[in-house]
Amino acid sequence: MNKMALQLGLIVSLLITSCNLNNKKTIEDSLGNNPKAESLDLEHTSEQSLDWYGTYKAIIPCADCEGIKTTITLHKDATYEMEEVYLGKNDKVFISQGTFKWRADGQEITLSDTDRPNYFVGENTLFQLDVSGNKITGHLADKYTLVKNSIAFTNTKWKLVKIMGQEVDNEKAFILFATEENHVFGNNSCNNFTGSFELKEGNRIVLSKLASTMMACPNMEIENQFMSILKKVDNFSLSGNQMTLNKARMAPLAVFVAVE
Repeated sequence: MNKMALQLGLIVSLLITSCNLNNKKTIEDSLGNNPKAESLDLEHTSEQSLDWYGTYKAIIPCADCEGIKTTITLHKDATYEMEEVYLGKNDKVFISQGTFKWRADGQEITLSDTDRPNYFVGENTLFQLDVSGNKITGHLADKYTLVKNSIAFTNTKWKLVKIMGQEVDNEKAFILFATEENHVFGNNSCNNFTGSFELKEGNRIVLSKLASTMMACPNMEIENQFMSILKKVDNFSLSGNQMTLNKARMAPLAVFVAVE
């Protein structure tokens, strides 16, 4: 009786081992036939490992025009802006805004405008996908790749568009950080100003020796706020064509856009 029980237990054990091996082989075969699964690493997805936020540009093929000049800006808060110009038809700029979501694989994004295609997010690139969600192939494939616009903090003219959370409508106000002699200069909406700056680790910045001309203007509010902020700033941040000057981890003191 004990001998029969021992034999029965041995048979059951062999069957379980065989099933586990078969299941393992099935999983391995499935992964081997799925290139996305083979490369999937949730800790190293585009969402987690790339500096994906920023501005991307391309001229997308168009059926009845010379091309669609497309600009997409992705923000850290999962919002986006898109600008499109139909070249050869008119100069009108079509602007759309919304939010986007990352797909489960952390590699693709879907825009809130359901009429828009999905995009695969690569290193400094956005790949427009076809209606089936696949990468576009063929001799025009490169035309559907939007390239990230890399704008440097220094030697770029930054136009002031918001200060202390309030929109600024002034074409004169700007700032520029020139690498030559670490010279900072600009216009505070009324007067020109100048000074020095020093960049430190972690996007930290120190401004010093600030001075400005003394012309009187009808409205000095923006100027006063601008100059006051420059004395407080200790760090900056970049996102596409946008730059902010900040104090510690507070909300941005001033927001600028790059002037092309």
